[in-house]
Amino acid sequence: MATTCTAHTEWEGNLLDGKGLVTFDSSGIGEYPVSWPSRAESPNGKTSPEELIAGAHSSCFSMALAHGLTGSGTPPTKLETNADVTFQPGTGITHIHLSVAGTIPGLDEAAFVKAAEDAKANCPVSMALDGVVITLTASLA
Repeated sequence: MATTCTAHTEWEGNLLDGKGLVTFDSSGIGEYPVSWPSRAESPNGKTSPEELIAGAHSSCFSMALAHGLTGSGTPPTKLETNADVTFQPGTGITHIHLSVAGTIPGLDEAAFVKAAEDAKANCPVSMALDGVVITLTASLA
């Protein structure tokens, strides 16, 4: 069964001086201010589309990796994933780097890296971002 998640943004003003508020409707987890300076200069307490993508990608990748490891008989004790999303004004999102450290009893480094590469290629957010270069660093903790 498919699910649909919803968020909305209310924006006031022009791009450079305006401001917005992103609301996560499906979960109800809150509202977060967003602005052009938070995207292209410094966050200053506001989020950006790229930070939201980083959160989505790191969580999706972690879920995909946990699923793959569990399916192969080596469930993780812990996965810690970072996603760095690079935005270049005038160009767009140019690069995403995922880094993951895992605690997986009974798994060697090579098998972990292989499982992480598979998760990177097959998590739904990676597939949605297919036009962006996505790199990965994986290591056992």
